[in-house]
Amino acid sequence: MKIDPFRLPGVSEERPLIIAGPCSAESEEQVLMVARALSQMGIRIFRSGLWKPRTRPNAFEGHGSAALPWLRRVKEETGMYVATEVANVKHVYEALRGGIDIMWIGARTTANPFAVQEIADTLKGVDIPVLIKNPVNPDLDLWIGAIERLYHSGIRRLGVIHRGFSKYEQTAYRNHPQWQIPIELKRRYPELTIITDPSHICGNRENLLQVSQQAMDLNFDGLIIETHHDPDNALSDAKQQITPDQLKELLSRLVLRHAEVDAVARVTLDELREQIDQYDDQLMNLLERRMGVSEKIGEYKRKNNITILQTRRWDEIITSRVKQGLEKGLSMEFVTKIFEAIHQESINHQTAVMNKQDETVSDTTQK
Repeated sequence: MKIDPFRLPGVSEERPLIIAGPCSAESEEQVLMVARALSQMGIRIFRSGLWKPRTRPNAFEGHGSAALPWLRRVKEETGMYVATEVANVKHVYEALRGGIDIMWIGARTTANPFAVQEIADTLKGVDIPVLIKNPVNPDLDLWIGAIERLYHSGIRRLGVIHRGFSKYEQTAYRNHPQWQIPIELKRRYPELTIITDPSHICGNRENLLQVSQQAMDLNFDGLIIETHHDPDNALSDAKQQITPDQLKELLSRLVLRHAEVDAVARVTLDELREQIDQYDDQLMNLLERRMGVSEKIGEYKRKNNITILQTRRWDEIITSRVKQGLEKGLSMEFVTKIFEAIHQESINHQTAVMNKQDETVSDTTQK
């Protein structure tokens, strides 16, 4: 895919690209009040939800098409670009008729290839920037699939919004960032614009700066932050919205680091990276040896008719390794993921030993 840069006339190409505005367009007065404040700060892209996909009925689901004239007034009065979410073909038609400049596809829609394809078919022949939020679940291929569907329909000004992923267990985030997923997306498609949504990742105001800074440290391209003139009384997502003044303060505190490395720094980095490569080689050799032992364990279990999974042993391993990791300054999440992956690979090797013997017995029986 040859994706065009996500550029708009009159919008600075310097990082970070900022998209801001209320979660929902609640009234014409509210929309204009926030837009004027943001425009005075120099922000050029105004976001607001018109059709709000809510988890449960009877929550505020937006004013829909009736709010489109409010966004037209934002364009007329401030000169800002206006962006909103579309979830189906009707939304697309209404947004195009209403003069929307940028569309984004929400996380629930991205998770539905049929819905994405219908939107892509509707946008054939239309030159409009489209942003695609990551799917609700941590599925990189599903995210890429949505990008490809829009690309094959002729949309070239594509970008993505990293808004975090749902997790069953409770964490400090509303949606866990799982940074490795957008990082891998950026590795595969370096030209793709990645905008982080700290509002939906955090679910609160307190951690917005931390998540925004991490996105900048990872050299992502921009931020989309929900901004409301009276957040505490917002009709949707009140806890995660901030005022224009708070947004200004947040942006002023961001540290923008250099993406390129000068010659002097490169020498130091190369030396440190060489050490990393050596440690990685040692890790791979140790893992190879560990799996060799796992295969011997699998052979012993086969001969003695013992099941592969030994729950008590696994519980002992994960408990002790997490404790060791914490003592060495490693996070519980990191150590757990590492040893879950190692355990799964060990099971795979033991299963292969079992299956190989079963095949031998079967062949002998048939003969």
